[in-house]
Amino acid sequence: MRGWLTLTLGLLAVVVGAVWTVQGLGYVGGSVMTDHRIWAVVGPVVILIGLVVLRRGLKARRRT
Repeated sequence: MRGWLTLTLGLLAVVVGAVWTVQGLGYVGGSVMTDHRIWAVVGPVVILIGLVVLRRGLKARRRT
């Protein structure tokens, strides 16, 4: 079970970051984040953090 939580959180961060990015760019409507450029900046940062967390989770899974 080692690393599953880290993998799940990393994947969740990547998905949320992607959604925030496309909302910030105006491709997805129906949200208060639509067409606000700050989300187009915050989204990729969250994606990068999610990728780092995913990598740590994969390393933890390999060690076991």
